[in-house]
Amino acid sequence: MDPPTPDSTSREEEEEERNWQELPRDVTSMILSKLNAVEILSSAQFVCSFWRKLCREPMMWRNIDMHNLGDLCDLGYDLEEMARHAVDRSGGQLLSICIDDFATDNLLNYIIDRSSHIRHLRLVSCYGISDDGLSEGIKRLPLLVEIDLCYCSFSKEVLEAIGQCCPRLKSFRLNCQGFRHPHIECDEEALAIAQNMPGLKSLQLFGNKLTNNGLLAILDGCCHLESLDLRQCFNVNLGGNLAKRCAEQIKILRYPNDSTDDYEFDAEIHDDASFDEEYPSGISDLDLLSDGDYYDFSDGSDFSEYDPSDYDPFEQHHFYD
Repeated sequence: MDPPTPDSTSREEEEEERNWQELPRDVTSMILSKLNAVEILSSAQFVCSFWRKLCREPMMWRNIDMHNLGDLCDLGYDLEEMARHAVDRSGGQLLSICIDDFATDNLLNYIIDRSSHIRHLRLVSCYGISDDGLSEGIKRLPLLVEIDLCYCSFSKEVLEAIGQCCPRLKSFRLNCQGFRHPHIECDEEALAIAQNMPGLKSLQLFGNKLTNNGLLAILDGCCHLESLDLRQCFNVNLGGNLAKRCAEQIKILRYPNDSTDDYEFDAEIHDDASFDEEYPSGISDLDLLSDGDYYDFSDGSDFSEYDPSDYDPFEQHHFYD
């Protein structure tokens, strides 16, 4: 067989490029929809002129996916800058955005300033977003229907703000790492959900520290709830009347010890059994305070030196300066 000539090689290259461009528009759009924002901005848009043109259309950026980036984080990309660029391309049509790890207060404000119609917000391990940063941002997103907060450190005040500012909220995910030891019980988040999110239809509380009391409050406060995921909520004991109540009200119920095979994050339980040896009766919210945080009222001390104006409800929940 004769070796290819320069002319034949050129024709093959043109044919290959022409084949990409001749794909039906809906097929190309479907291909691009399978890619995350980094893959589109760093490579897919350079495949051919047709793809590049399609990647600049606002409709392509109604859903911005920047989660599960894996090794892409190690390639030197400025992920925050790429997120801003993706938001700019949406032209105000952004409906859903998913960000893992790198979001900050500044980035969240940038997104919200340019996207008032967001329906779905997902933040995973975004420790750069503060309590007040999210609380203030949520006030400008009244159309939110679905919110996912996974492995973040937000206070109950943030959950209250979400419920009060997002009347259309139907789906809420508040996930954290599950563990049996140390034994910690806390119903603050469950009560904030119960008292402020009455329209919920789907709720996932993977690894939460709520008790039966918190679960009862949710069942009472969220009367439209159809799907409830309580996997690795080891303080919940679903038996007797509580089990009957859940069976009557909830269509899809995941129990604390149900399989986690379909859970998208690491579900390994990291227990510290030695902690329970020091606190054999478990630990309450008050026990989480350090010794220096206690006030001694044993000598008849009162609150005469307390000035309500000095109290900042977010101060004890700031994790970042």
